[in-house]
Amino acid sequence: VQLQASGGGLVQPGGSLTLSCAASGNIFSINAMGWYRQAPGKQRDFVASVTVSGGAAYSSAAKGRFTISGDVAKNTVYLQMTVLKPEDTAVYYCRVWTTDNNYWGQGTQVTVSS
Repeated sequence: VQLQASGGGLVQPGGSLTLSCAASGNIFSINAMGWYRQAPGKQRDFVASVTVSGGAAYSSAAKGRFTISGDVAKNTVYLQMTVLKPEDTAVYYCRVWTTDNNYWGQGTQVTVSS
């Protein structure tokens, strides 16, 4: 299974960015897809996840500003981020949960700075 994340970059505080992550390979059954992030010197933290039935969960930091959505047909998950803050700066990793395993993407850098 391969996960290809994209959409990261440099954005000013208050700006928006949308990340996407496409899963490919030997995927029998995806149950959920999600995003984590890791800032320098910190642990990797949960950001948001969405199940194939559309149920979404968010961290307290993401709630109200980020929106996660999934395209089941394309095995792709999106993370729309708005009102970005400097503390959102991190490497964002996508994660996929299948029936019997879970997989991580390679990460995409998001930098929020003026």
